[in-house]
Amino acid sequence: MFAKAPVAGACKTRLIPALGADGAADLHRALLEDTLARLAPAGIAPIELWCAPDAGHPVFRELAARWAVSLHTQQGDDLGARLRHAATNALAQAEAVVLIGCDCPGLGSAQVTSALTALLESSPQDAVLGPADDGGYVLLGLRQAARELFADMPWGGDQVAAVTRERMAGLGWRWRELASLPDLDRPEDLIWYRRKRAS
Repeated sequence: MFAKAPVAGACKTRLIPALGADGAADLHRALLEDTLARLAPAGIAPIELWCAPDAGHPVFRELAARWAVSLHTQQGDDLGARLRHAATNALAQAEAVVLIGCDCPGLGSAQVTSALTALLESSPQDAVLGPADDGGYVLLGLRQAARELFADMPWGGDQVAAVTRERMAGLGWRWRELASLPDLDRPEDLIWYRRKRAS
């Protein structure tokens, strides 16, 4: 799981026009806590929390103590490099890894279990993609950390999932896709999020 420290002005910056810097940071913290609360009790697999700018923020330490997750500092010059570093680290110890963020309230143990099952079954998939409604992705499951999936990607845009599909096809990989889910990046995303919280 990847997360920035919930520091005002340093996270969820696209939501600052709607929520202010403090409000965006508070929302990020709530999303991080909620994601761990959905996943950690399920005990599906060990959870590593990859933190930026480092793992020293008190919220990270508090969550690690509460949920028994390990803390790591993100390494790399861009998101792709950081994702690949974490994936490579995990795959040195395990057959498969699932990479997620913390800004998708609909992502839970069912999706992570489905991804790991597809990656570890008797005739395994090479990857699992959990697309986001905005054209990105909320989950990427892998059996190897191919550079092509992380280098020169249009991060933050609406073509990330499409480019990822193209590159997996170019690698000759087989992959499974999960149902698309909304994530919480832009002010317009707050409308459905508030409805979801109220229901």
